[in-house]
Amino acid sequence: MITQRPGTRPGGTAGGGHGGGASAGTAAGGKAGQADVVRIPRPAGGPGRGGPFAGMNVPAEKAMNFGGSSKRLLGTLRPERLWLILVLAMAVAGVVLQVIGPRLLGEGTNLIFSGVVSKQLPPGMSQAQLIAMLRASGENQKADMLSAMTLTPGAGIDFGALASVLTWALVLYVLGSAFMWGQAYVLNGVVQRTVFGLREQIEAKINRLPLRYFDSIQRGELLSRVTNDVDNISQSLQQSISQAVTSVLTVLGVLVMMFILSPTLALIALVTIPLTLGITTLIAKRSQKLFVQQWKNTGELNGQIEETYTGHALVKVFGRQREVGERFRQKNAELYEASFGAQFISGLIMPAMTFIGNLVYVGIAVVGGLQVASGAMQLGDVQAFIQYSRQFTQPLAQLGSMANLLQSGVASAERVFELLDTEEQSADPVGASLQSPDGAGRGRLVFEDVSFSYSPDKPLISNLSLVAEPGQTVAIVGPTGAGKTTLVNLMMRFYELDAGRITLDGVDITTMTRDDLRSRMGMVLQDTWLFGGTIRDNIAYGRPAASSSDVLEAARATYVDRFVKSLPEGYDTVLDDEGSNVSAGEKQLLTIARAFLAQPSVLILDEATSSVDTRTEVLVQKAMSALRSDRTSFVIAHRLSTIRDADLILVMENGQIVEQGNHASLLAAGGAYARLYEAQFAAPVAEV
Repeated sequence: MITQRPGTRPGGTAGGGHGGGASAGTAAGGKAGQADVVRIPRPAGGPGRGGPFAGMNVPAEKAMNFGGSSKRLLGTLRPERLWLILVLAMAVAGVVLQVIGPRLLGEGTNLIFSGVVSKQLPPGMSQAQLIAMLRASGENQKADMLSAMTLTPGAGIDFGALASVLTWALVLYVLGSAFMWGQAYVLNGVVQRTVFGLREQIEAKINRLPLRYFDSIQRGELLSRVTNDVDNISQSLQQSISQAVTSVLTVLGVLVMMFILSPTLALIALVTIPLTLGITTLIAKRSQKLFVQQWKNTGELNGQIEETYTGHALVKVFGRQREVGERFRQKNAELYEASFGAQFISGLIMPAMTFIGNLVYVGIAVVGGLQVASGAMQLGDVQAFIQYSRQFTQPLAQLGSMANLLQSGVASAERVFELLDTEEQSADPVGASLQSPDGAGRGRLVFEDVSFSYSPDKPLISNLSLVAEPGQTVAIVGPTGAGKTTLVNLMMRFYELDAGRITLDGVDITTMTRDDLRSRMGMVLQDTWLFGGTIRDNIAYGRPAASSSDVLEAARATYVDRFVKSLPEGYDTVLDDEGSNVSAGEKQLLTIARAFLAQPSVLILDEATSSVDTRTEVLVQKAMSALRSDRTSFVIAHRLSTIRDADLILVMENGQIVEQGNHASLLAAGGAYARLYEAQFAAPVAEV
């Protein structure tokens, strides 16, 4: 995860206030208000973003807790334990049936071999007489071999018995396959429901995270955790659980059958277990870190691509395609190296297991042949044992190769768990009331000795106090970094105070739920935010329950109706999520209409008319005057011409209110406000 550099305020001037606030004009409560914090495009420049050309300062990677993360990942399956029991039962049934199959086929081989040998023997003799005759003639080895067989001299192959054995073998294999298919089907449902629940947890978690978290992580990195990592967890669970269950059961079942057939050959097969464990452990230790790095680099590359795409116009304007391409190639190369190394090293497990299996196969063939020759085993039993040896080494190899998939899945799970374990914003008070104690007042906002800092070693706001009465327009001006947008973020409780308190209509805002608080506030940001949907839907986002007539009224009041009528589909025109089919000024008007429709108690305008032409700005100012009636309005402005009529102007420097008053009185005072005004309108351009 990209971390914030010490001493740096997130979000530039005021903690990412432009990008981290509620959607433009949002006054609707509920999850919509919280989701806005996530979806609003933020300008480049904050930590972990840094614009299309910023370097990527990545801290040293923390060692992966493989055991703990694996246990926690499996713990997510706990609600599906009854279905998992069914999966286990079907897997046991399927494995048992398939393990018995080679034994039946061995019996079929014995019937064929015994029949062929019996056909070549002189009829009329018993098996005992034939063996005694061979021993008398000194052919003890041949006598030993025939003594282990069931012979009827002169008779041929018993095709009736052979057909019966093969039929039963076919039935067992069909039933075993059916059970294995059913196990896979049920397991697929278990895994998909688990991943479905995990995605819901992530969505709910994102809505509970504080704004400072989104200021400290790239959007592409966060999206990678929510999409790529969750998909990888799904794939890993689906394949690793199925393989683990069937492989372990197969190893146990086959081992039992091998000891029944020949304890000596079974001991030879057991040699593979310590070899498998040793090789798998050795390879896994080397590939584990590479898998962590692989998914870490995937998230960083996604973040870089998302950042560059968002600022693609800026990249082209400054002709920085080569630098951006070089950064991409560098990060892509790092991802390639980590992915190649992880896949290559972990991919060595299967060839190693195959080599061990071939050695065991040779050993069993040689020793088994000697035992057939000595009469200790029949040929069909050796054939069955060779099949069992293949069935024994194959699941061991699968378990080894499964470490590849499991490590990748656990690496992704750890990234998701890191998101789920992130410290959340403080919980809303239970039973909080929206009403003020006396039931009077609309939008009286009071700051009482408020202190706040983004970093403990760098205070920003200290002991700030102010009172904004209903109906007042309070303008906040000051140089970049003075704390203007931070003040707004504190009103909205995007950040919590270090000291002091803020009251709305006499009620401490920390005693309200965030939904209640934000439902009384409307916000129009300098950076507009529109979602994919119709113009009507975008305006109605301010008040979802609004009627069509209310939407039209808000559109007319904010002069949106003028340009909407020129569109072919009118209010049903579908906007993309970037709003690229309307101009910047038109997007700004849409967000103002959204705030107008919300009818909030407190209106916050953060350079809300910066993208509007001068003529339209005059019209919007008139609309805002009507909207501000009997409401508290906070206007953050850099163009002082837009706030001349404000009832109260606050001049901020270094987190402090250094001056306050109206336009005329502040000019007369000749202080900080007068210097700002002079710099904009009177002073000549000075050489710096």
